[in-house]
This record gives sequence, structure tokens and C-alpha cells, in this order.
Amino acid sequence: MPWKEASVMSLRAEFLALARRPDQPVAPLCRRFGISRTTGYKWLRREAAAEPLADRSRRPHRSPGQTAAETEARILALRHTYPHWGGRKLAKVLEREGCDAPAPSTITHILRRHGLLWRPTEAVITPWQRFEHSAPNDLWQMDFKGSVPVGAGQCDPLTVLDDHSRFNLVLANNADKTGLTVRRLLTAAFRRYGLPLRMNMDNGTPWGVGNGPARHLSTLSVWLVELGIHVSFSRPFHPQTNGKDERFHRSLDVEVLRGRAFLNLRELGLALDHWREIYNHVRPHEGIGMVTPVQRYRISPRAFPERIAAFEYGPDDLRLHVDQRGRTQLLGHPLTVSSALKAQIIAARPQDGQDGIYDLYFRHHWLDTVNLRDLD
Repeated sequence: MPWKEASVMSLRAEFLALARRPDQPVAPLCRRFGISRTTGYKWLRREAAAEPLADRSRRPHRSPGQTAAETEARILALRHTYPHWGGRKLAKVLEREGCDAPAPSTITHILRRHGLLWRPTEAVITPWQRFEHSAPNDLWQMDFKGSVPVGAGQCDPLTVLDDHSRFNLVLANNADKTGLTVRRLLTAAFRRYGLPLRMNMDNGTPWGVGNGPARHLSTLSVWLVELGIHVSFSRPFHPQTNGKDERFHRSLDVEVLRGRAFLNLRELGLALDHWREIYNHVRPHEGIGMVTPVQRYRISPRAFPERIAAFEYGPDDLRLHVDQRGRTQLLGHPLTVSSALKAQIIAARPQDGQDGIYDLYFRHHWLDTVNLRDLD
């Protein structure tokens, strides 16, 4: 489909950023973004000719020992545009623009001198060690932002973040938090960016079973497993398992949501779309060496299948049919698995050297271990 008018500049910049990669063929990328090859190559030519989207050099003249007036004015302008960014981020933006950027400490001094630095920005945050996956699309983290007042109601934006690059894949209004709405938003992201190897969520609905074991699947997570995605769930009361998405929520709250009132979902959606472009393409990220997320991200080679492929279990697996109530039988013993698996085929896989002990799987996803002696 053609690009929507409200987000055309954001999608165009994202398309060009991804198309610059030498290992990214343009034709399939055009299909992912729903545009023709003619349109895609047109924008690539315009970028190469330094037309609308090209950055312009702003190299100021400066005297020794003193920041040039032009540079200082540009620093102040950037601070007004991005009022929550400190010296390191602003210095990186100046470097990208071709300016002879002062040291971050100098920029901090300029901001303080002009009264543009306040305590929340200056607060020292104790660093903590993060684990990072080695490649884009190895892991996507997914969660709801939390309730945002919109008019007389509430909205809970859905966010999906790539662990390696911090690239934001989904930032969308979500008024009902149902599995169908999340599936629709994820389908659009899968069609554009491809499938990740794994997705991590918390234990709540719609992706998990609220008070049940984390291995239990909901209807939404069953669909993800059917797509060949490994799903994992954070331990209850441990939001740090999705730490990068939680950190993304903090930035979103400070730079967009805090202190603002939105009249309707359209107004909120426009604000989210605008900030997503800044976050992915403009805002330097300290956790990835002060580059932008789009510089580290690449499209997944695993394309979204419009039809779910059949799955073949191993020759030693016992195939079990799950009824409408989420129940099945293993060698005459009744078992309850999950109503989300109704009408599905699961497998009981005997453990090597363990008589009467079976691991239950739905496709590649481990469900449980069953000891038949405990069922007698």
C-alpha cells in the first residue's frame, strides 16, 4: 500500500537508512515498505543528489579558546528542539552535521550558563551491567507503555524494541490491549521488518497466562510459536528482564508524554510517530556507542509467511490431539495443557533413559515434563 500522508517523511527516512546497507537488496525492501521499485529508486537518487533529505554542512568559524557564536547558537537551538538531551547527545548531533563540535563538558557549561540545565538532567544514574544480543533480530522485547490519559479515556501504547540495535519496531496506540489488536500491529511490523528469532514479554495478558507458569501459552503466543518465533517470559516482578524496553519507556515518558494532555488518539498517534523518527534516526544512544539505532539495525532475512506452515514432529514423538477444553491423553492418562492449544497437535517426547517420563512440546516450544507414575 502507499505511504500514509501523516507518516510519509518518517517512513521515507527509514527506507533510505535501511537501503543504504550494501547487503540490502532494494527490490524486496520496497515490497516490505509497500512502495514500487520506481518510487524507491527515485528517493535513492534524490538522496544521492543531496536534494530534500540530505544533511547540510554547518561548519562554523571559531576563535581559539572560545566557542564560536554560530556553534553556540546551534547548540541552544538543538537544546530547544530536544530539551531533555545533554552534552554528549548534542555533541554527537553536531558532529553528524559537520560542525566542529565542542567537548560534551563545554556544551554542558553552555547549557548551564543559559539556564537550560536542571536537576533531572544532571542527576547521576548508577550504571548497571546489561546483556546485549550479538545481532539484530536475535531478540525483540515487547510490552505496553502504561496508561496515557487521552481525552476522557486512557490509551496503553504498544512498544517493541530490538535488543541489539535498540531500534524501535512498534510504537502504536492501543486502546484495548487485546490479543487481536496486538496481532494486527505485530503483523504490520513482521511484514516490514521480518521475523525475529525470539520475543520476550511479561507474564500478563494477552501474551502470557496471568497467574500461571511462564511456559503456558496464550492464543497470541501460540500464533508466535506457529510463525517459528521462540517466545520467553519475564519472571513475575522482574521488569529488568525487558530492561531495554523499560528504558525506552522512560525516555518516551520524559521526552513526549510527561506533562502533556492529548485530546484524542489521533493527536497522541502523531506525537508518537514524530518521536519514533527522532529516536530511531536522530537521537544518539549512549548504550550503543552514541550511534543511532537505525545505524545498527538491519532487516531480518526471515520473511513473514502469509500462511502458517505445517510442522513435522520427530519419529519418536507421540502425537497428541488437544480438545476444545485444552485437554488430551498420554497413553491413557488424562492431561490438561491449555485452552489456547485447542484443536492443536502437541508431542510427547520420551526422555532418554527415563522410563515413563515425557517432555511435552508444541512445535519447538517446551510445555511441561510429565512423569506417568505421578498420574497413576
